[in-house]
Amino acid sequence: MKFLFFNGHNLYVKDKDIPKLRNGEVLIRIRMAGICKTDLEIVKGYMKFTGVLGHEFVGEVVEGDNTSWIGKRVVGEINCPCYNCAFCFAGRSRHCPNRTVLGIYEREGVFAEYTTLPERNLYIVPDNMPDEVAVFTEPVAAGYRILEQVHFSPNDCVVVLGDGRMGQLISQIVSPHVRKLVCVGKYPHKLSHLQKLGIETCLLSQWKGKNIDVVIDATGNPEAQSLALEMLKPKGTLVIKSTTEELNPINLSKVVVDEIHIIGSRCGPFEPAIKGLAEKKVKVGYMISHVFDFEDIIKAFEVAQGKDCLKVLIDFRNK
Repeated sequence: MKFLFFNGHNLYVKDKDIPKLRNGEVLIRIRMAGICKTDLEIVKGYMKFTGVLGHEFVGEVVEGDNTSWIGKRVVGEINCPCYNCAFCFAGRSRHCPNRTVLGIYEREGVFAEYTTLPERNLYIVPDNMPDEVAVFTEPVAAGYRILEQVHFSPNDCVVVLGDGRMGQLISQIVSPHVRKLVCVGKYPHKLSHLQKLGIETCLLSQWKGKNIDVVIDATGNPEAQSLALEMLKPKGTLVIKSTTEELNPINLSKVVVDEIHIIGSRCGPFEPAIKGLAEKKVKVGYMISHVFDFEDIIKAFEVAQGKDCLKVLIDFRNK
């Protein structure tokens, strides 16, 4: 099979054997995959990862001990825990210290014709959901994680900082649960998409708001996160959603004096993500900036780094 390999410095398209299954795993033929911010940070050095990148996908099960999965179109959770440690027994398997993480840590990812995952990580895609929508399940689940972590009040005023991929998704997911939500970003053409969905927006250069209840940072930019602290009211909540290679010299004195609650937010639940996409409560089609065949995946990475780009997809279906 062909796959995209990252050696710690550069990306290459290579060939190798189809991966062998371990106990409880299935073999998945990738149909579509998405390039996300974490992938772009990894090629800058984040996590010191080398190997096959990619963790956002939709695919078809082609092999496994449980034959009922074969032929099913699936998406899958990216964390592969041991299910045999204190964290797993306590229901915190996403934080299992022995876990591997698809395309991020100790497990090869989905920028390949085939990948493997434990059967228990899989979720069936509804028949009427296009691949171009299903491929967004993992980042949409990450957005729904915020609803598990933050107990929003109907009177809350929320700012989503960042108009990129995650900012767009989070704005749609959180907006119905609060009195006021504003997505603050740098790019009018990106903010215009949310305006069409009835979500309030503001250019960063024009933002003057203070005493915000919850600020959700979806930029991964240390300067933006410092700005987020200044936006918050005393005892407000800062949710940090993006991972980045760049270190953050955050002002902890502000956190102490104003008793700010800081929440790190990562992977989330797939069931509400699939439901939200199926019921079109979360709209994603407009976010697709480009679709590349796998043969052009290195060019796709170059395009995905552009400031005008929202989402780049890789199409394996013609392989």
